[in-house]
Amino acid sequence: MTGYDRPGDPLVLGVPRAAFRPSPIFLALVALFVTAGVMTWNRYGNVRFDVFLFVVSGWLVSLCLHEYAHAVVAYRAGDRDIAHRGYLTLNPLKYTSPLLSIVLPVVVVLLGGIGLPGGAVWVDRHAIPGRLRHTLVSLAGPATNVLFTLVLVAALTWGPDLGGPLEFWAGVGLLAFLQLTASVLNLLPVPGLDGGNMVQPWLSPAYRRMYDLFAPYGFILLFALLWSPQINRVFFGGVFAVGEALGLPRELYQLGFYLIRFWQG
Repeated sequence: MTGYDRPGDPLVLGVPRAAFRPSPIFLALVALFVTAGVMTWNRYGNVRFDVFLFVVSGWLVSLCLHEYAHAVVAYRAGDRDIAHRGYLTLNPLKYTSPLLSIVLPVVVVLLGGIGLPGGAVWVDRHAIPGRLRHTLVSLAGPATNVLFTLVLVAALTWGPDLGGPLEFWAGVGLLAFLQLTASVLNLLPVPGLDGGNMVQPWLSPAYRRMYDLFAPYGFILLFALLWSPQINRVFFGGVFAVGEALGLPRELYQLGFYLIRFWQG
């Protein structure tokens, strides 16, 4: 349904159409990603710095689209106010915590090569009826990461036959690995993360109260789990196994991780 709040101001379901337009910040990130990709392909300047820009900007674009997927499904599920909060513009500065959703994931990528999830879109759960819709809102983000993983792996399967420098495909390989780790992490049933939020609506009231108690500490719990050598080994063993099953070349994303740390020799 469309209408008008004032002359020339179109509405979509009572929301100004401007609330659905991509923000200049997101468009700038996309432009940086494309430019860095072209620079890497042509080995312009310092190729390691080119790969760094290519991977980091690509990862930031995927983070924005991950959060956008949550927002657009929540909007369709009944939370109309999510548009007024700016989440449908793909502007990362509108997130409830840019530090956790943007800065921290990028730092973790540079230090550890892990696609850390960042849940920053605030959804009015009271405006969304039905447990299934709540689960779909939480599933939307990880589903985006899974889709990106498959698209990037497909690009690595057929793309190198078209030529291009090894550094470019190493960057694509690292982006694919980051999406794969983000997919796995986001699907873990950890309180407060997407995987846990998918399960939460189906818990009994007693377990739901316990879940809500631990949900604010989900990030800390995730770090604690990955800090354990045994759990870390199991996690990465599973990620490597899935990557090999998909046909993701390990040597490519390992080279990509080396290249983005351009400040090291």
